[in-house]
Amino acid sequence: MSDRTTGWQANRSGGTTGAEVLVETAAASGVEVCFANPGTTEMPLVSALDSVPGVRAVLGLFEGVCTGAADGYARIAGKPAMTLLHLGPGFANGIANLHNARRAHSPILNVIGDHASWHLPYDAALTSDIVSLARPVSGWVGTAGSAADLARLTAEAVAAANTPPGCGATLIAPADFQQEVLPAPIDVELPPLPRRRQVDSGVIESIAKRLRDGERAVVLLGGPALGERGQLAAARIAAATGATLYSETYPAAAERGGGLPDLDRLPYFPETAIAALADAEIVILAGALEPVAYFGYEGIPSLLAPEDSVAVLSTPEEDGARALQALADALGAPAPTATLSTSAATDTELPGGPLTPQAVGRIVSALLPERAIVSVEGGTCGYPFFTASANAARHTTLTNTGGAIGQGLPAAVGAAIAAPDRKVIALQSDGSAQYTIQALWTMAREQLPVVTLIASNRTYNVLRTELARHGQTEPGPNAAALTSLADPAFDWQGLARGYGVPAARVETGEALRRELARALAEGGPQLIEMAL
Repeated sequence: MSDRTTGWQANRSGGTTGAEVLVETAAASGVEVCFANPGTTEMPLVSALDSVPGVRAVLGLFEGVCTGAADGYARIAGKPAMTLLHLGPGFANGIANLHNARRAHSPILNVIGDHASWHLPYDAALTSDIVSLARPVSGWVGTAGSAADLARLTAEAVAAANTPPGCGATLIAPADFQQEVLPAPIDVELPPLPRRRQVDSGVIESIAKRLRDGERAVVLLGGPALGERGQLAAARIAAATGATLYSETYPAAAERGGGLPDLDRLPYFPETAIAALADAEIVILAGALEPVAYFGYEGIPSLLAPEDSVAVLSTPEEDGARALQALADALGAPAPTATLSTSAATDTELPGGPLTPQAVGRIVSALLPERAIVSVEGGTCGYPFFTASANAARHTTLTNTGGAIGQGLPAAVGAAIAAPDRKVIALQSDGSAQYTIQALWTMAREQLPVVTLIASNRTYNVLRTELARHGQTEPGPNAAALTSLADPAFDWQGLARGYGVPAARVETGEALRRELARALAEGGPQLIEMAL
């Protein structure tokens, strides 16, 4: 994004609408894409996307596709896209993926059209308390009180979204202010892009001293620390001190493969995570939050690290990668003498026969193109893929940071639009894919290079696991019915083709290798059902 000054003017020539001023200001603030599912109260904004150049409009058939796509876009582009949503109910349809985006610290500009200000007192059918809906998933909320407000508030919203660590900023634009014509230019302050705070040298030296004293250490990386700089610095620390390295369990974006350290994710289930951290005298947080159990289980602690062991090297607002580099330097840790080499498997080394999650993980990792993006949702093949992908070509992995289902396919849409020169793979479980299946239509319409891989086991497998953890190892008829997707089974090829996406079904490792290679070579959206 270019440098910005405080003297920018919206509506320079006069005679433009509030909606046009909003889009002008968003574009001047660096917004290039709008993921939209508009309605009647957004029609002035829809018109403005034609009359004001610079913002690409992308239609989603469901608001959760729009918000999830904006999340995926932000994770790859590092800046906000805009969503355009219809009143409170439309925004509510997108909240689940805005929850995930909040956990990912993704910068997003949400624009919601509201009823005309003079119509609101009559409590029409679609009237709702949009502010109350927006606050839990927004770091900034504003409501325009005039057409001129729309320029100032748009600039404020984008600035708030970009403030580290990043957040959703929600602007409510009543329809009459969108339509109002502004006769004169409006002075707008476009703040400079904020930078991440640097970590105080005293914090670094305090942690370095404990490591020099020989304390057994775990370093937990999160946020931007999971980029190349952070991981290589963490590897230096590990080599110098014997520290164990982990990624946070569900990172927003993690670089992987291509010579980077084999950085495992902290285990999901609390007992396993507690065991992984049990010997640590110091658990160093680099851009990650203190690890907490995903759910509360009777008799198991919510906090996973040993008592009094946590030391914060950097918060999500701070430059975690630079802090790790400074810590490595303070320890006198030498730079790596050589990068780890990747070892791509040959066809004869890859598994054949009936597909298993482990076979899927190995095959997908082996066939990944350089700089691919992998949007992972679902544990069936997600964990085996992550394990196998350390030896893959360099790629970026996106995961479901907030646990709200339906994130994987929309995030793949946003990632593909953010990086049109990179291949995107959506590694998706069958149940979660149905939450935002409409994303396939957007992939087809925009001709995005996304290969969707469906792990088709026709079961909510994680719920079967949780049933067993709650003592029901043999599900009764109701429990079995509520965790089965087999009756009727999804017709994945029919669904995909109905949305305009070519599709295939595979049952063996040999077939997956063949179809995945073909899909990656052909370009455009493709779907492969992997029968497990």
